[in-house]
Amino acid sequence: MKRSGVNRNQSRVIPTIAAQLALAVLLLSTFGCYGFNSGGGFPPKLKSFAIVPFDNQTAVPDVQRELNDYLRKQFQDRLNLREVPEAKADVVVHGVIGKYEVDLPAGVSADPRAVNSSRRRLLLVIDVEIADQTTGRTLVKRAGVQSEGQYAEGQEASGRKIAIETIVDEVIRNTQSQW
Repeated sequence: MKRSGVNRNQSRVIPTIAAQLALAVLLLSTFGCYGFNSGGGFPPKLKSFAIVPFDNQTAVPDVQRELNDYLRKQFQDRLNLREVPEAKADVVVHGVIGKYEVDLPAGVSADPRAVNSSRRRLLLVIDVEIADQTTGRTLVKRAGVQSEGQYAEGQEASGRKIAIETIVDEVIRNTQSQW
């Protein structure tokens, strides 16, 4: 007696393949539902920020602008907050640029025959306060945060960029470590 055109082994394979296909579709469809929040150094209820221009107690106006710009970018990129006016912000950042010293020697060669490619360094010191404006609570308060940036002679702007990036990275890491 002849059965239908499907043998026993084939009939077992078809449900297995169908089950595997269904499982694959289920797994792939869940990837779109998963949300990944990069950064995230604040409690979830805090979604917006404002940076009040730092009080610049130095003679270099560029340092204030560059520091504020880099802070703004990092709060958006790494902490996943959106910038709003100060009156509407959940988080407000205040600070003081207390010291900016340039042309500090980075090192001297003891060998008189060595070619001196003069390297310089600069020192940047800030105070920073990050407050939760919804509760009035201070989230982070750090005084005397300092950073150095080395640069080739005549390239102060590149040293300033390094110092600002380093100091902002430290502030962000400190902020993220609170939660």
